[in-house]
Amino acid sequence: MQSGQDAPKAKMTFDFDLTFLLQMVVFATLIVVLKPLLFDPVLRVFEERERRTEGAKDSARSMQEEAGELLSRYEKELAKVHEVARQERDRIRAETAKVEAEVMAQARETANRILDEGRQRIERERRQIEFALGRESERLARNVAEAVLGRSLH
Repeated sequence: MQSGQDAPKAKMTFDFDLTFLLQMVVFATLIVVLKPLLFDPVLRVFEERERRTEGAKDSARSMQEEAGELLSRYEKELAKVHEVARQERDRIRAETAKVEAEVMAQARETANRILDEGRQRIERERRQIEFALGRESERLARNVAEAVLGRSLH
C-alpha cells in the first residue's frame, strides 16, 4: 500500500472556451425570450390562484362567522320559545287545576244535594210507612179487641 503522501493529487481545471460563452448567450437569450412568453404568464396564473384561494378562504371564514351568529340567534330564539312554552304549559296546568277544582266542587255539591234529596225522600217514605203501620196497627188492635170482646167497637 501506498501512503497518503505518495498518492497523486487530482487537479481541477476550468476551460473557458467558446462553447461555454455560447451556452451562456443561449441561456440569457432563453431567459429574455421566455420571461414574457412563459414565466410572467405562469407567475400571473399563480398569483391569481393565490388571490382566489385567499378570497375563498376569506369568504369561507365570513360565512362560518355568519353561520355561528345565526346559530347563536337560533339558540336564543329557541330558548325564548321554550320559555314561552313552559309559561304557557304552567298557565294551562293552573287553569286545568282550577277547572278540576270547580268540577270537583260542583260534583261534591251535586252529590251532597242528591244525598240530601235521598235522605229527605227516605224520611218521607219512612214517615208514610210509620203512618201506614200506625193505621194498620190500630186496625189490627181494633180487630183483636173486637175479637176478644166479641163485639164491634164503632
